[in-house]
Parts: sequence; structure tokens; C-alpha cells
Amino acid sequence: MSGLLDLLNSPMGQQLVSGVAGQTGQDESKTADVLSMAMPLLMGAMKKNTTTPGGAQGLMDALSSKHDGGILDDLGGLFGGGVDQNVMDDGAGILGHILGAKQPQVENALSSKSGIDAGTVAQILKIAAPILLGYLGKQTKQQSVNTPDGLNGLLGGLMGGDKAAAKQQSLVESFLDSDGDGSVIDDLAGMVLNSDGQKSSGLGGMLGGLFGK
Repeated sequence: MSGLLDLLNSPMGQQLVSGVAGQTGQDESKTADVLSMAMPLLMGAMKKNTTTPGGAQGLMDALSSKHDGGILDDLGGLFGGGVDQNVMDDGAGILGHILGAKQPQVENALSSKSGIDAGTVAQILKIAAPILLGYLGKQTKQQSVNTPDGLNGLLGGLMGGDKAAAKQQSLVESFLDSDGDGSVIDDLAGMVLNSDGQKSSGLGGMLGGLFGK
């Protein structure tokens, strides 16, 4: 979906990577690596939650109230003086809701693949989660999405369309339901680029463009 591509390929996308890197004291390349693997997981976990009526309605309520996209309007302010603790606490709540007991497993797997310690990965995810929800909130308003089915469709579109979304969703669910070896992270990271090094379509293409892989 072009909106997400436009956002993350823009100076705002670069500002996101730079801001998160500055907040956590990591270099931008490693920060980008974490975000490129984490974004499909977080989006996939949200989509999984929308398969239940309560989960879908809960996300709709959050997007229509607190997460309306305003956070995207001033990323410079967000990162300028250090990310506000309220934003970090909000991110922690989002992660707890969409990842549940699998959150440490996700953080450890991302740590293993990126070389960044799990504690810092947790900080990166706490910043990324409210920004991702803010983007979804803005998209639901712009596209007049007001039903759980519509929200599920929007998330599927952001994950690259029906076939790509189904493949990514299968990987996300197998990871979240797995025994903890984190091997599916390789597949998720591999989606960022095709085997020949060209940008892939959908979410993978967006991430490849954003992070200059």
C-alpha cells in the first residue's frame, strides 16, 4: 500500500530510524535491522488479534481514540528531548497486549539476529509500537475504515496483499506459537529482500527501501 511506502521512504522514515538510534545509543544500521524484522512481527501480531471480535474491536477503539496518528506529526519533538516516558509506557502496554507471553521470546530472537542486547531491543520495540499504531490510526481515518473486517483488510494490504500477507501471517503465527527457537525470524528478515538483492513488494519492499538494503 503506497501510503506506508511513502511514509517510510520519506525523510520522516529516516527520522524514525535516526531518532530511535539516538534514543537507544545504537548505530543506525543495527537499529534499522531490528526495525526491519520487528515491523512485520508487530503488524502480523496485530492482524492475528483482529481475528477475534474482541481483539478487533479493541484495536479499533484504540485507533479511533488515543492512536489517531498525531504522534507522526512531530517526530522531531518526540525524539528531540528524549522519548517521553508516557510514550514508552504506552509502547509497553501495546506490546504486552499484542505479543503477550511471547514478548521475551520475540525480543531474544531479534537480539540474536541483530547483535543488539535484548534490553535495548525491548526499548526499540516500545518506541516503534506507538508509532506503528499511530500510522494505522491515520490510515483508518483516511480510508474510512470503521469495521473489524475493514481493519483486518487494511492490515493485510499493508503486509503486501492477499498472498504475501497470508505467507507472512503464517510465519508470524508459527513464530508466536513456536517453542522459542526463533528460527522464523530468518524467514521474516528474508522477506525484506528477494534472494537476488532486489526490493520485494509490499511490506518487504517498504522496509528494503527505508533501510537502504
